Amino acid sequence: MSDAYSPVPELNRLKEFDERCGSEYYANGFELVEFGKPSGAETYSEEQEFVDSFLCFARANRSGSDYAFWRVDDREDLATLPVVVFGDEGGICVVASNLRDLFRQLGCDWWQWPSWETAQFMEPDLDDKPSPRHGDYLEWLNENFGLTPPDNPNELRDVAEAEFGALLESWVDRFYQDE
Repeated sequence: MSDAYSPVPELNRLKEFDERCGSEYYANGFELVEFGKPSGAETYSEEQEFVDSFLCFARANRSGSDYAFWRVDDREDLATLPVVVFGDEGGICVVASNLRDLFRQLGCDWWQWPSWETAQFMEPDLDDKPSPRHGDYLEWLNENFGLTPPDNPNELRDVAEAEFGALLESWVDRFYQDE
């Protein structure tokens, strides 16, 4: 049995970087959690098909929202699955088309603000300091994947939303009925 953090090589590389950072943030509010732990899906439906379709791997912000892979299909490479966020006050929204897009979004060091309608990244105020290990993260991102952050992380979110948003909404509606 493997003692790797996850079955996703890219996440395992991030976990190694994360452990070197200790308790210091490298992206605003982002924290890895136990891979595959409950993600909040159980609060929407008790149907096992629904719950099993989400693989949580990180906190999206300091208020308790979670990032998870959405098993939109049966592809084996989990890193290519869309990433959704479960909002701490409700809502399930597509945030990235795949893990590498999420990594690029994290490179902006913006706050994740999910709601029932969308999962918007919020630009920091001018007087906000960057996350303490943000520069190290940008170096890691470039060295490991040759990636840089976009000018605005919401641009990648918009692409993911256009590709997967209606599909996610339709799929969730099969299991969750707002009372």
